[in-house]
Order: sequence, then structure tokens, then C-alpha cells
Amino acid sequence: MPLSPLRLLAPLLAALALVACQEGPSRPACPAGETCLEFGNNTEPATLDPQQSNLIDEFQVIGDLNVGLTTDAPDGAPIPALAERWETSADGLVWTFHLREAKWSDGTPITAEDFVFSYRRILAPETASIYAYLVTLLKNGAAVNAGEAAPETLGARALGPRTLELTLEHPAPYLPELLKHLSFFPVPRHVVAQKGDAWVRPGTYVSSGPYQLVSWRLGEYIEVAKNPHFWDAEAVCVDRIRYYPTPDQVTAERRVAAGELDINTGFQSNRLSRIEEAMPGYARTHISLATSYLSFNTRDVAAFRDPRVRKALSAAIDREFIAEKLLRAGQVPAFAFVPPGTANYVEDGPTTSFADMGFEARQDLARRLLAEAGYTPERPLSIEIKTGNTPDTTLIIQAIQADWQAIGVDVALVQNEGQIAFAAYRMRDFEVGAMSWYADYNDPLTFLELLKSDTGPQNYGDYSNPRYDALLAAANAQPDLKARARLLAQAEAVMLSEDALAPIYFVVNKALVNPRVTGWVDNIANFHRARWLCVEGAE
Repeated sequence: MPLSPLRLLAPLLAALALVACQEGPSRPACPAGETCLEFGNNTEPATLDPQQSNLIDEFQVIGDLNVGLTTDAPDGAPIPALAERWETSADGLVWTFHLREAKWSDGTPITAEDFVFSYRRILAPETASIYAYLVTLLKNGAAVNAGEAAPETLGARALGPRTLELTLEHPAPYLPELLKHLSFFPVPRHVVAQKGDAWVRPGTYVSSGPYQLVSWRLGEYIEVAKNPHFWDAEAVCVDRIRYYPTPDQVTAERRVAAGELDINTGFQSNRLSRIEEAMPGYARTHISLATSYLSFNTRDVAAFRDPRVRKALSAAIDREFIAEKLLRAGQVPAFAFVPPGTANYVEDGPTTSFADMGFEARQDLARRLLAEAGYTPERPLSIEIKTGNTPDTTLIIQAIQADWQAIGVDVALVQNEGQIAFAAYRMRDFEVGAMSWYADYNDPLTFLELLKSDTGPQNYGDYSNPRYDALLAAANAQPDLKARARLLAQAEAVMLSEDALAPIYFVVNKALVNPRVTGWVDNIANFHRARWLCVEGAE
């Protein structure tokens, strides 16, 4: 799932000056007897509809409002949620889920039919969900999504009010992990049928999880309150949460230090040592299942259809400088797409063809490749990098611009707010895009499936290779996890040999958490559901 970016230096300094002039922390009063949490969450969500969402910051809120058949434990592992238990057929294709007695936030029972309705909805062509490709795992899912098969043929059926049967296209032993993803959340059939897409508005939003939507003030905050109908409501500590868009990370850092925010889901990487000195115990870092990378628009930019050009641009990036000198928070230079530590994968995965070369040798290689492709000092390659405007991304793209200029490429930079940048990526309104992919579930397929020919909008560069697709298909049909891992590694090797994208570094999770907040468990998945959190000394 893409990470959403933030803001540039001039507005940042203005915001810092504003904060400096404030007389004290501005924190809303918490109702008597309740525990409240003030949560900084990077960017303003575009939607709270699980089947229309795209960005990780949206998932933070949606994942507190809703749950699926499984959910995230404090350590990010999958645990039962709306499903109490399940069985799997011997061939791994049929999964039968037994639902607990659960209710929507309006008191209506949650039934198996809600799931059937939801999976048909996300796959309906008119829904145009960016994550529909995940749900095509269900039998006939791709045909339903293409409008070539009736919704009733989908491999999801209710065997009773509390028994759901899912039939898959191929074995998926990672299914409990995948079912945590919001694309598999149920939506309230009885409300969507009446309100349509307007069901997500405050006052009509009905949720399945520990919280319910109270209000949404655009540009200010989203407020949620404990859902009294949640089956485990008595174990939920925090009564009320406000999620604030915090695009200026240094400003957010100061708000956390001042006590205005209890949590912020990011900080500027190169400030880690300062934060640790000034705010001991607040900074939380942990290796992540995420990769920062560049995508090349091969559909519209003729130069990028030449693999020599893509290889030259990828090789010329000084990943070591970016990770170790610019960011300095534990990021690791990346010469592969699937991060180390990913479950169900080979121990030593494939890397780019230039991974063992030093930076100067890589730049020499890049110059030779560009010359072979016809780009010379007299006829230079001219490209534009479009990205969101987080402080980290600003540093990165300026470094990449310098690296590419050093090999004779003319480079222009364009920065937008995160939502605008990703909308441009989806519409292919870019030449080179800078982004990060956070794993939707702990399996290499969450990375490799992005580059399948039929993935759709999130295959931002429109990479297409029949051999790559065939290897992924063979891996999906392989029930043995070790044999499957080898096939997936072969697929990644094919993609990296063609430099379909340019990996930059493996991401480190970064958060600021007030030591008074308990229940936050650092984990590779970087999922921290609010139902597990509490605040010591809360009034």
C-alpha cells in the first residue's frame, strides 16, 4: 500500500514559527471519565470506504473503524476477528469461516451475506476499486471484475447467517494474513443498499470494528468513539480518538513534544538523533515490510520502453548516500523489490545486475547505456520526476536529480500533496514517480503482484512481461511453500533484469509515541490498531 507524502521547506518554517508563538499545547478537553487519544496521521484521507481506499493513512482510520474475518494482533500477526474459526479443504481451495455473534455499530447483526455482498461490490466494474485485483483470488473473481461473469458465480456464498464459504482460484496458505486487508472487510449491506456511496458520511457511516465515526472536519480532524456494539468493547481502553492530518512532520514533532498529540505516524528521518536527545523514549523505529522506489511510465514515455535507459537511471542512483547519509534512521540501500524478512520467501533473493558494483562503476555503466540508447551530451535525455512533498522525499529526489545530472540527464522536479501525486500516478500523469510500497500482507506476492500485466492502476509503470506473469501463475498453483518461494524469486529476477522499477531503499517504520501510551508494539508490518492502546494516567 503506498505511503502518502508531505510538505516543502518554506511552509515548514512558517508553520514552525506559528507553533513557536503559541502559548501552550492546544488539546481538546476529554469528557469526564473517558480516555482520549490525539493521533497525528500524516495526510487527510480521501475516503473511509474500505473498497475505495488506496493509501496507508486511510487504512489507519478504516482499520480502527472496521475489521474483517481476521485482524491485526498487537504484533501485526493475523488473529480471528469476525470469524471465530475456520476449516480448509485438503486441496486448499475451499475455506469455511464460522462467524462470531457480532453486530454493526447500529446494532444490526453482521451476517455471511454481508461478506458475499461486499466481495461482489468490490469486484463490480462500476466500483472501479484499485484493490479489486486482490479479491480476484476468489473463484471467478477476475471474470466478475471484467464484467464477463455474473456476480452470483463468485466463489463466495453464505451457507447460513454465520457460515461463509470462500472458494479460491488457487491455494493461498497466506489467506488469514490477506483477510486482514481492508479490501476483504465487509461493508454494511443494509446501509449501502439504501445510501449507495454516500453511506460513508458521518451520521450514516456504519462500522464493524471497535470504533464508530462521530465527525469528519475536512482539514482538521476525524473523530471516532468506542462502538458499544463491538463484541469486545469492554476490553477497548481508549474511548475517543481524533486523527489529525499532519503534513509538516517537524511541526507534528513539536506538537507531540508539547502534549498536543499523543502519537504521530512519522518523523523526518534525519532528525532522529535530535529527537532521541530532546524527547527520550518517544521515537519508535523498526525495520519495515516496505520499499521506496521509482516507477517509470513506459506507457507514455518512449525512452522508458528501452530497458537500457531504465537500467542506466536505476544504476546511477547513490542508494548508499541516500540511506546512510541523508536519511540516517536505519534505512537500508535496496537492490531488490521484496524486502528482507518477508515471510514465505527465499533467504537470499535476487538483486539488480549492478548490485555488487561500486557507485562510480555504476555511473560509468549508466553513461555507456545511455550512449547506446542514443542519448549524448548533444542529445540529452530530459525527464521529469513527480512526487509527493514529504521532507524525506524532498531530500531523496534532490539527491537523485544530482545523480542523474552527473550522467548527463536533464531532470525537472515536480512536487504535489500526497493525494494529488498518487492520483496523477493512477492516471499516468507522470514520467518518473517516487513512491513507497508498504506490504498489504506479509508475503512476497504483495510486492510482486503489483507488476502483473493485469493488476491495473497500481502497476504505475505498466510493466508487462508474459514470462513474469507465467511465473507468478505457477507460484500461485504451487502448494509447497518452498517451491512457491523459488518460483516467486525467479519472477522477481526477471523483473529486476529488465529494471521494471528502481528500488531505492528498504523503509524503516518511524513513529513518535508518548511513553504514556501503552500497547504500542513495534512490528515489521507497522500495523497498530487502536483497540490495543491505552493511556497511562488518563483522566
